[in-house]
Amino acid sequence: MIRQEISSSYQELSEDVEHRVVNPETVEEQVGDEEQEDVSSVILPDGSSPSVRFSKSCLKNFFSVVLLFMYLLLMAVAVFLVYQTIADFREKLKHPVMSVTYKEVPSYDAPGIALYPGKAELLTCKHHYYDYIPPLVNPGQPGEIECITQRINYTDPFTNVTKKQAVIVEGPRDVKKRELVFMQFHLNETDQDFSAIGYLLFSSFQEFLSSPNKSEFMKVCESSYSSWKFSGGFRTWVKMSLVKTKEEDGQETVEFRQEISVVNYIERRPKPSSDQLFFVVFEWKDPFIQEVQDIVTANPWNMIALLCGIFLALFKAADFAKLSVKWMIKIRKRHLKRRTQVLNHIS
Repeated sequence: MIRQEISSSYQELSEDVEHRVVNPETVEEQVGDEEQEDVSSVILPDGSSPSVRFSKSCLKNFFSVVLLFMYLLLMAVAVFLVYQTIADFREKLKHPVMSVTYKEVPSYDAPGIALYPGKAELLTCKHHYYDYIPPLVNPGQPGEIECITQRINYTDPFTNVTKKQAVIVEGPRDVKKRELVFMQFHLNETDQDFSAIGYLLFSSFQEFLSSPNKSEFMKVCESSYSSWKFSGGFRTWVKMSLVKTKEEDGQETVEFRQEISVVNYIERRPKPSSDQLFFVVFEWKDPFIQEVQDIVTANPWNMIALLCGIFLALFKAADFAKLSVKWMIKIRKRHLKRRTQVLNHIS
């Protein structure tokens, strides 16, 4: 029995030795692979290749940190631009810009001229063309009244007590022929040191004619339009221009602007008298109607496009920062793992 066991164990040992002798290359390859893995996983302080690899990783980490701070700075600038854009948009909404355009017309809608002569009498009213007024034949005497006129009485809109008498005259229409309206008034006696006739201009004489309540129409006009005066003993030349203003609620208001020149009247009557003569001329200044409109320069679509671009840059910056942080964490973990392997190998 003992001999049989010894012989069997000897046989097994000999087979193992033969197997190792038969496959020596396999054993060497396994040993070489294990050594290469140990060498590749070990970072030696005095080796040339691992030190270069370590310096490259340090440079990468440094540039990643620099890029991260740069993108954080760009994000801060983008946030400031968003705030500034919204603040500018709100400021422009509060302060619209006035837009002025000029529209050329061949003829105007005849304006209404409301005159308040008081005790003065309208002697003549004529339409002339090409800026020519013929010499007066009988100054101070009644003459032809070629203008369309209406007299109306209404209550003062500011006091609601005083009764006012107005002479409504159709104004000039044809601007190309330089149409003008010439009027002459006569005042026999006055108890005032200074005498003048007041007047106001409103946008449409035809609208006055078609109004069912002309007294109420004149009250509205007097409360809406400015009034002026021309004095006796002079010829007052009024050149009008029209300004249309479009309000924020869509309503359109009309305003008259005037250039007034006064020329002295030379008295040629043989007998000096105490009466006074008033001369006034109404003419259009030019064929351009000035249209004024408030425009909000803040464009919401431009602001939305700018905000979209800024937010897209923010998301891209945040995505890059996130990837940079993940990459730095990964490099740090790999470095710690290799350091642990070096310490284990040395131990």
